[in-house]
Amino acid sequence: QVQFVESGGGLVQPGGTLRLSCAASRRSDSIYTRGWYRQAPGKERELVADITVGGSTNYADSVKGRFTISRDNAKSMVYLQMNSLIPNDTGVYYCNRRPAVPNYWGQGTQVTVSS
Repeated sequence: QVQFVESGGGLVQPGGTLRLSCAASRRSDSIYTRGWYRQAPGKERELVADITVGGSTNYADSVKGRFTISRDNAKSMVYLQMNSLIPNDTGVYYCNRRPAVPNYWGQGTQVTVSS
């Protein structure tokens, strides 16, 4: 069993930036591909970005060029740098393995983009 703890969310104006962090309860989890997911109000959870152990990345079309995923394998941490935020980025952001393991979802961190 692994627990993921997300942090760094908040309220930001359109065009602003946030940096999300995700900690895994087991350092050994650093051998897995990890992803950031988000769930907007009234919508299903969707993959935002993922990153392999070697650092290869993949992004949803809606965030390409604005978001950057990174990781620190030694600390089993994953980060999401979010720039040029828009209201459609509003939602609860979660991290998990990729593919996601249903029992590993954490509480997530709320991101609200609003003026």
